[in-house]
Amino acid sequence: METESTYNEIYLLKKLKKEGKTAFEQIYKYYWFDLFNYASKIIKNEMICEEIIQEVFFSLWNKRKSLEITQSLKAYLFTAVKFQVLKHIRTEKLYSQYAANYFVFQQNWVDNSNEESINLNNLKNTIETEVAKLPEKCQQIFRLSRNEHQSIKTISDLLQISHKTVENQLTKALKHLRSSLGELLVLSVTVLLNF
Repeated sequence: METESTYNEIYLLKKLKKEGKTAFEQIYKYYWFDLFNYASKIIKNEMICEEIIQEVFFSLWNKRKSLEITQSLKAYLFTAVKFQVLKHIRTEKLYSQYAANYFVFQQNWVDNSNEESINLNNLKNTIETEVAKLPEKCQQIFRLSRNEHQSIKTISDLLQISHKTVENQLTKALKHLRSSLGELLVLSVTVLLNF
């Protein structure tokens, strides 16, 4: 036996499929407030609840001609609101996790890059100070080799000195740096001075 509300829903659904606008307005006015209250019990933001209800009614309007409701219209609308609320919660949760992770990553990257930049500059300054302590010819050969990436042959030709002299001066410079800066820094000199 059909109740009056079931009969009204069946009538409104048939009318919605045929005529559309007036039936849609009746459904909208009849269910909007109850759907809004249902959504607002879960989501405490009125504007988002209104958007969810609008989305449900928008979907109902777009599907009106092909809509096959096997349960009551009321149950259909409340289920649609429930799914939209859950979708919103999932999206918010993912967004919050993404935003938090991005913020942490960005902070770490900025902190690390600033710290690394400072450390790199300090190390470059220290190396340059030690290179400045070398004899002038030794400094010149070291800078041509490490800063300007010139080969031993090119340096030899440029300064009109033997290959062996260039090698000896580079060895002398590296020994000085090794003794004053430590073994680890000498390994870094080539990389850092190429920056």
